[in-house]
Amino acid sequence: QVQLVESGGGLVQAGGSLRLSCTSSGRTFSGSVMGWFRQAPGKEREFVAAINVNGGSPAYADSVWGRFTISGDNTKNTVNLEMNSLKPEDTAVYYCATRIGTAIIRSPTVYDYWGQGTQVTVSS
Repeated sequence: QVQLVESGGGLVQAGGSLRLSCTSSGRTFSGSVMGWFRQAPGKEREFVAAINVNGGSPAYADSVWGRFTISGDNTKNTVNLEMNSLKPEDTAVYYCATRIGTAIIRSPTVYDYWGQGTQVTVSS
């Protein structure tokens, strides 16, 4: 069993920054793809960013490219999401997820484990 715990959400003004963290336990962290997704009220869950914790280039949604940065730390079983230049449309519940494998896939349906989510609210 894998447990993912997110932290770092909150309320921020437009243009501000937040840092989300996700810690994995219960399984060897390496050999996995870690991703961040978000879901706003009334909308489907959407891909934000993902990284293969063993290396390789991360992937980002077009809507966050250049503003968000994902990074992984194998020694701490943690993946972080640095969010800068936040916009009101970034408001959502952000979820950490993981899948076994090396391919970064943007569909949430292929991710095996999910965290409980953390709220990010960006005020205008």
